[in-house]
Amino acid sequence: MAHSIELLLDSHSDAAIRAAWQVLADAGLPSQVNVTSSTNRPHITLLAAERISPDGDEVLRGLAPRLPIDCVVGAHVVFGGPRLTLARVIVPSAELLALHAEIYRLALPFLSGQPYPHCRPGHWTAHATLGRRFTAAQVGAALALAGEVAAEVAPDLMAQAVALRRWDSDARTDHLLID
Repeated sequence: MAHSIELLLDSHSDAAIRAAWQVLADAGLPSQVNVTSSTNRPHITLLAAERISPDGDEVLRGLAPRLPIDCVVGAHVVFGGPRLTLARVIVPSAELLALHAEIYRLALPFLSGQPYPHCRPGHWTAHATLGRRFTAAQVGAALALAGEVAAEVAPDLMAQAVALRRWDSDARTDHLLID
């Protein structure tokens, strides 16, 4: 399991991502809509590690003046590995990259172990996950459907990152740090 620090999207962008989740689920494809946790919602993971202590929450709350941040929900991307993940890229503005680097720096003292390598500044791909655990055969169908939804809803969705939370996967709870 992993703990994480995540940005949450404005209500319009949240609804657009959820609509894409529903289209995938309706087609019988993997979708985040199938995650039944009450904390499941579209988000942008900034940092993930084995454990992130709540002792850092107050430090991160100090970043409140930096939100909201405008961003663009752009093209679809497929992350490889043993399980394929379909997501929408969050086009990283200089402001978003700077916030990511600052959160990474501020949170380091509160991590157990090292942050996951894909979260390091310069290695991070900002994204909003649509579904996980796709087979190779499912990816083509999912991309075709996701492309249709994006064309109807918004090929490039103008969004705002409006809140910051800490996700505790052990307790399966989220802690809103900036709302």
